Amino acid sequence: MSLHRTELGESGSRIVFCHGLFGQGKNWTQVAKALSTEHRVTLLDMPNHGRSPWTETFDYVHLADLVAADVSTWGGDEPVALVGHSMGGKIAMCLALRHPQLVERLAVVDIAPAAYDSGREFIGYTRTMRGMDLSSFERRSDADAAMADAVPDPTVRSFLLQNLRRTDDGWHWQPNLELLARHMDELAGWPDEALGDASYDGPVLWIGGSRSDYVTDEHAPEMDRRFPRNRRIIIKDAGHWVHSERPDVFLEVLRRFVS
Repeated sequence: MSLHRTELGESGSRIVFCHGLFGQGKNWTQVAKALSTEHRVTLLDMPNHGRSPWTETFDYVHLADLVAADVSTWGGDEPVALVGHSMGGKIAMCLALRHPQLVERLAVVDIAPAAYDSGREFIGYTRTMRGMDLSSFERRSDADAAMADAVPDPTVRSFLLQNLRRTDDGWHWQPNLELLARHMDELAGWPDEALGDASYDGPVLWIGGSRSDYVTDEHAPEMDRRFPRNRRIIIKDAGHWVHSERPDVFLEVLRRFVS
């Protein structure tokens, strides 16, 4: 499987970004451009998202292996700094645990190696997106209006609607919504048993938001067991989408870590 990727920068160490649920590699463009003056940056569309291929099932170990195979194909033997947010953070953690030779260091953004309540707000987002009559829309603004009651936050709505694409035969969602809805338990979970006793000994940075509860002190024991060389930074006035809510602070923290 060849994942869709965007590359920036011509010299320096490699940094690879893995986005979260309903995201795309381009979500990291602002951060990537800033880092590309000193690094070679790759923005990946995760499987079942953006322009990357779809899979038949959802399993973090399998997805991590797919991303690892893709990275090793075009990245060679050079280990990368791996950055992952939310779902992409879990994929990145699994990749580091299963293929540590590919990962020089790991930054995990607002997610822990833990199972959460099934899907949280994402169940509602998936249901809303699947329930929209795309054939009735003439413009993107029609879709925005149709989603407004179910998703009142305009920022979240804009984030979800970036997945809506128009082709010659009408509007389509890019993500594999049927698969993601069917496997929401697995998506919210964590493959602890499948990972066995694996641990990753490279440097790990957790970047969380002060208004988010995805990374808490309760997660620390498992974070320490799987990733013994970790430290955690909490960015004030940020929620789950830390990198978009406080981009300047996030960039400074990440820049120091990867440099």
